[in-house]
Amino acid sequence: MQLHKKDPSKGYNALSLHASESSRARGLIELLTEAKANIRKDVDPKLLQEEKGLQLKIEATGKLIQELSSKPQTETAQENFKKELETLLTQQKELQTKIRTSSPKYAALQYPQPLKLPQIQQQLDKDTLLLEYSLGDKHSYLWAVTPNSIDTYELPPREEIEKAVTEFRETLIKCQKLRTCNQFSPEEKAQALKNTALSATKLSKIILAPVADKLGKKRLVIVADGALQTIPFAALNDVETFHGHVSTKGVISNTEVYQPLIVNHEIVNLPSVTTIATQRQELKGRITAPKTLAILADPVFEATDTRITDKPASIVPNSDFRGNELNQSALKQAARNLNRNGWGRLQGTETEAKAILKLVPSNNLQAFGFNANYNWVTNPQLSQYRFLHFATHGFADPNNPELSGIVLSQFLDKQAKPADKGYLRLGDIFNLDFGADLIVLSACDTGVGKDVNGEGLVGLTRGLMYAGAERVAVSLWQVDDMGAPELMQEFYTQMLKQGKSPAVALRAAQLKLWENSSFKNPYYWSAFTLQGEWR
Repeated sequence: MQLHKKDPSKGYNALSLHASESSRARGLIELLTEAKANIRKDVDPKLLQEEKGLQLKIEATGKLIQELSSKPQTETAQENFKKELETLLTQQKELQTKIRTSSPKYAALQYPQPLKLPQIQQQLDKDTLLLEYSLGDKHSYLWAVTPNSIDTYELPPREEIEKAVTEFRETLIKCQKLRTCNQFSPEEKAQALKNTALSATKLSKIILAPVADKLGKKRLVIVADGALQTIPFAALNDVETFHGHVSTKGVISNTEVYQPLIVNHEIVNLPSVTTIATQRQELKGRITAPKTLAILADPVFEATDTRITDKPASIVPNSDFRGNELNQSALKQAARNLNRNGWGRLQGTETEAKAILKLVPSNNLQAFGFNANYNWVTNPQLSQYRFLHFATHGFADPNNPELSGIVLSQFLDKQAKPADKGYLRLGDIFNLDFGADLIVLSACDTGVGKDVNGEGLVGLTRGLMYAGAERVAVSLWQVDDMGAPELMQEFYTQMLKQGKSPAVALRAAQLKLWENSSFKNPYYWSAFTLQGEWR
C-alpha cells in the first residue's frame, strides 16, 4: 500500500488485497493448529497419515539444520540435511497435489489458494460493493471493490479504530449491562439512542466516510478485520445521513441525525472473499435438504438449574474438563470475561424457539433442556434439515482456542447425571456434515473478553460453513429476551412464508424492529449478522 501511494498506476493496491486474503487464510490455519482441530471429513485417512508423517519429518530436519548452523565443523552434515529437507518439501508438494485432486474441500482449507483481484471481482455483481478492511499499527486500509473497479483508502491506526469500536459496542450493550431497555423511562430511552447515534457516527466517520461516494444503495459485503469483526455494521450511521452534521472533531452537531446503515443497504459479512468462492464451488448442484427446521434451545448449564430436582451431594464435572487443570482454568477465565460465575440459563430462548416452531408445524426436529446435548447436535439426521437454529451460548477463547465452541447441556437428566461431552468444540464443528441453507447461532457470547478481536468468531463461523452451512447468522452479544423472539419470528416469517433469501429476510426483520418505537434501539435488533452466501 505504501508503494501504491508512491505510484498508483502499478497495481500495487490489487497485490495488497491479495496479501490481505492470504493473511486471512494463514490466520485460519493458525487458529486450527492452535485448536488442535483434527480435520478428517472428506479426506482419505491414508493421505492424512502420510501428510502428518511428512510434516513431522520436515519439522525435525529443519530443527537439526538450525542446531547445526552454530557448529562450523558440521558443514557437510548441514548440506546433507538441507538436501534431505528439499526432498521432503518436494514430496510434500506432490502429496498436496494428490490431496487437492482427491479431497478439494480439505485442500482448500489446509492449502488455500487466495483469490487475486480478477477472481474476487468475479464473485460480485453490479449491485454489490465489497469493503475489505485490514488494521495495522501505523496505518489501516480499506479496499472498495466492484466487478470492474478497485479503490483503496488509508485509515487511522488500529488503536484509534479499536477505541471507537469499543465505545460503539459499549453504548449498544449498555441495556444488557444495566437493565433491559424496556425498564427505561422515555427520557432514558431517548438518551440511550442518542448515545448510540454519537458512537455510531464517530466510528462511521472513520471507516465509512472515506468511501461514502461509492456506497449508493448497494449491497455491502464486509470482510472485516480485528475488532471490526465484533460490531454490527447494520447499526452504523449511514454516511449520507450525517454528511454536513459532523464537526472536524467527529462530533455530531445535530444529535437527531441518525439513520442506521441497514435502512439503505443489505449487509453481509464474510471471513474472506476466498471463502465464498470456495464454498460456491463446493456447493454447486447440491440438492436442497428435504426437511425444514431443527432447533436446539435452553440447555441445562448448571447444577443450580431448577430443572434439576434431585440434587446430588456433589457434581462431577463432565469429561471435557475432568482432571485437566488447564481446561478448568480456561473455562473460569471465559466465565470471568462474561462477568458471571458460569453459563447463565437462557430462558428466553425457549420462547423464541416455540415462536419459530409455530411457523413450521411439521418437518421439524426440536431439543430443549436436557435433550439439547452433544449427541443431538452431532446426530447425522441434522443433515436432512435446511434450517438449523442453536439458541445457546457460544464462546471464543483467545488464550486457549481449543476451548472455543458452542455450549450444550452439561447434564442428561433431572438427577444431574453429567454429560460426557458438554461442548461442541471448534475441531468437532469442522468435522460435522450439514446440508443447511442457514445455521443460526442465537444468544451467543462469541465476542467475550476485552482482548478478543474477532478471529475466534470467524473460526466458529468458518467451521460451520466448512461443515456445510451455506450461510451462518451469529449474534455478537447475548440478545435480549424481548427483542430476540420478535426479531427471530419475523426473520423466519420472511424466509419461510415470503420466500426471501436469508440476507434479505434479516434486513427486513431488523428494519421492522427499527421502525417499532419499543424496539428502536439497535441493541434489540442489530446483534445478528449474516455470514456467507447472499444470493
